[in-house]
Amino acid sequence: MLLAIDTSAGTSVAVVEGARTLAFASEPGTRHHAEAIGVLMQRALTEAGVSPDQITGVVAGMGPGPFTGLRVGIAAARAFAFGIGVPVHPIVSHDAVAYGHDGRVLVVTDARRKEVAWSLYQDGLVLDGPHLVARDGFGAIESLHPGVPILNPAEVSAASLGLVAELLLAAGGALGPAEPLYLRAPDVTMPVVKK
Repeated sequence: MLLAIDTSAGTSVAVVEGARTLAFASEPGTRHHAEAIGVLMQRALTEAGVSPDQITGVVAGMGPGPFTGLRVGIAAARAFAFGIGVPVHPIVSHDAVAYGHDGRVLVVTDARRKEVAWSLYQDGLVLDGPHLVARDGFGAIESLHPGVPILNPAEVSAASLGLVAELLLAAGGALGPAEPLYLRAPDVTMPVVKK
């Protein structure tokens, strides 16, 4: 049984087992991830009727996404997993959006600051991306892939994230990256010390 958490776009938590979603809780806002995450985790566990010791792994959405929101979900997933002694399974958040869509699709999520993150998928497998582009420059990406449906969710479903993790774990496939996909350099940098 997996607890899945994604904060790349909105805040979403789910409990999944055996290709079924047992519980789902979300907050679509792109702010207040830290305030919402604990409440949503408790709600999902309660709705599923499970205790933490029944969870066998925690799935963390690794982005792409804005720095602050993304790190809240990853930190919550790692802390919860550490607390109950189970592994963390990293999954690319765009994989969850593409999950269940046949054919070619473009996944687009808000990266804030007038930018979007995009990835191209074919039958759930990534062909290109994720990449960051200015929102007004996305038309160039669309022109390279005319007629390809665009998936642009307000939030990434932790339920889909968990189901993708189940499939990959069952198949022995590669999971997502160990480090978050920020796609943008941090705003804060270490000052240069002059001698």
